[in-house]
Amino acid sequence: MIEFRHMQKAYGPSVVLKDINTVVNEGDSIALIGPSGTGKSTLMRCLNFLDPPTGGQIFVDGVELTAPGCDINRMRQKMGMVFQSYNLFNHMTVIENIMYAPVKLLGLSRQEAYDRGMELLRQVGLAERALKYPSSLSGGQKQRVAIARTLAMDPDIILFDEPTSALDPTMVGEVEAVIEDLALSGKTMMIVTHEMRLAKKVSNRVLYMDEGIIYEDGTTEQIFEHPVKDKTRRFVRRLKVLELNIGSRDYDYVGAASEIEQYCFKNRIPQRLCNGIQAAVEELCFTILMRELPEPKIDVVAEYSEKHESAYITVRYPGDFRPGSSDDKIPLKVLDVFSSTQEYKYDEESGISTIVIKILDR
Repeated sequence: MIEFRHMQKAYGPSVVLKDINTVVNEGDSIALIGPSGTGKSTLMRCLNFLDPPTGGQIFVDGVELTAPGCDINRMRQKMGMVFQSYNLFNHMTVIENIMYAPVKLLGLSRQEAYDRGMELLRQVGLAERALKYPSSLSGGQKQRVAIARTLAMDPDIILFDEPTSALDPTMVGEVEAVIEDLALSGKTMMIVTHEMRLAKKVSNRVLYMDEGIIYEDGTTEQIFEHPVKDKTRRFVRRLKVLELNIGSRDYDYVGAASEIEQYCFKNRIPQRLCNGIQAAVEELCFTILMRELPEPKIDVVAEYSEKHESAYITVRYPGDFRPGSSDDKIPLKVLDVFSSTQEYKYDEESGISTIVIKILDR
């Protein structure tokens, strides 16, 4: 359905996309992931010619978009794009936003466009907002209207460019639910996202982008559970693992707390598990070890397992000190509230103590 052949995109001397080669089959739901600045959104904009490529070829249903004389406007009608900034007309009501393109571009009567628009608003749960203006809607509601507006053109392909990145965390779920429904309907979709839970739920294939190319292409399970290439492995591991290196008593513990919050938010970790990670770092590392160790050099690794609904916190430090021997029992009692198991081990050869704490979401 979509084929990229050696596609390139450069802005002057800066080459963003070097050599893009892939095929998207009908019914595929593709998630594009990778570090910021690796060309994910640029690839999508090249596909619908909002930002024409500077080399190579793009084919959609056998038609070469990059060929001279190609009717880009006609081909764009096959592709609907949902942006992170909604792009709604503020002077129009919700239903008018949805009706506008089908009337102007598809030649539908206003009644046909209205009936179709109301059907789509019911599909995204916003029929009661049809006569409201965008200014009265929340961010999540605006994005759902934007999705309905895209669907009103009945596109063969739907492109999502960071559809949840501009939303308050409390509104992300309502948009994700609509996208998940579309994926189940068999629509061909490509989605650029940093929300890995969304990528896992809606995709059957994942393209990991780096160095201006599609660095690894595989099934969702392969990329997230068994990535082949080093950079993919490191990227996926960073999403699941938080590492802290506490090297002195002047360590920025406020910054560490903020880093844990960001880690929990990015991975959509349940609040109880997040609280447990916070408690392990604060009570064990900062309250006990920072005080008891003559030279606090503490390495912390927190790893979240969505599959097992649990988190593991591994803490390593020099010396044979068991936290249970501390005179202050309050931090240990706080830790006991969140943890299901605590294992202590001292390696005489290396002189390193290791504590592994397991936290369950219950």
